Amino acid sequence: MGLLRVMMPPKLQLLALLAFAVAMFFLENQIQKLEESRGKLERAIARHEVREIEQRHTQVGLRERELSLSLMSEQDDDVVIIYNRVPKTASTSFTNIAYDLCGRNHYHVLHINTTKNNPVMSIQDQVRFVKNVTEWSEMKPAFYHGHVSFLDFTKFGVKRKPIYINVIRDPIERLVSYYYFLRFGDDYRPGLRRRKQGDKKTFDECVSAGGSDCAPEKLWLQIPFFCGHYSECWNVGSQWALEQAKYNLVNEYLLVGVTEELEDFVMMLEAALPRFFRGATELYKTGKKSHLRKTTEKKPATKESIAKLQQSAIWKMENEFYEFALEQFQFVRAHAVREKDGELYLLAQNFFYEKIYPKN
Repeated sequence: MGLLRVMMPPKLQLLALLAFAVAMFFLENQIQKLEESRGKLERAIARHEVREIEQRHTQVGLRERELSLSLMSEQDDDVVIIYNRVPKTASTSFTNIAYDLCGRNHYHVLHINTTKNNPVMSIQDQVRFVKNVTEWSEMKPAFYHGHVSFLDFTKFGVKRKPIYINVIRDPIERLVSYYYFLRFGDDYRPGLRRRKQGDKKTFDECVSAGGSDCAPEKLWLQIPFFCGHYSECWNVGSQWALEQAKYNLVNEYLLVGVTEELEDFVMMLEAALPRFFRGATELYKTGKKSHLRKTTEKKPATKESIAKLQQSAIWKMENEFYEFALEQFQFVRAHAVREKDGELYLLAQNFFYEKIYPKN
């Protein structure tokens, strides 16, 4: 090259250098374009791979969601509710809501009708009942109701227990209502002859005379219904039965309402178990009122009669259980319902999930 520069005139040397510089510039420009094209291609391939991954994740997510929804639907269809209703606590009024909704919400309602309304089942009937409730798939989802005492399903080795609910009432108010119901019936089946029909004696007269139908022992009902199928549950005035009833109320029942606040009970059940109770609150408020039932010829007890009953140890225990249930219900309601401008409304979901790992 040095020899070439010596032999070539200066002008030609300059032209040669310019030509070489142009050639190098062109070459570098082509190389840069190739690099840019390769970068675009790599980015396009990367975007395509990302889309494929996202699509796979979306498909997997959809399949998982479909599977989850399917499992949830299967689980909803396997639910059984037992309402072991205490007599004269608005149980028929509430049960008729379930009957009104069962067709619309697609579940079965079954009445447990025991011989002579005996709330205690024989051991063989207990086994049959548990087998029906857990294995009678044609009847699921199901709402069982009847005047039977609490039955502990865990003793029978079942994998999935039913959901228990119930309603209780001020014990003296319940007894007064039952007293007149036995004599006059109610507006639900007015033509049906009741066991004490024809007895015109008022509740106050019964208390004054020390009658058996208004005796303090007749108050002993809500405790044994929650206590269950143990012999001690039905020993009137048993402290053990009271404590067992409290334990079962807290640990075995999803929700126990009170007759005096039945609308709140219905509203909370609709929020917690919409599979069964969707539309229950509206039906209770504005429906055709087929669920309402009133005892005929009922007269409120006087203060003197109430004071006499309240002197008994049995009333004190039944009232302690009622107050315990009322406090628990109001505690649950305080965390589920608010009142605004005289209207009740349910609180929205107030928990969420965060810091979910792994991220993929």
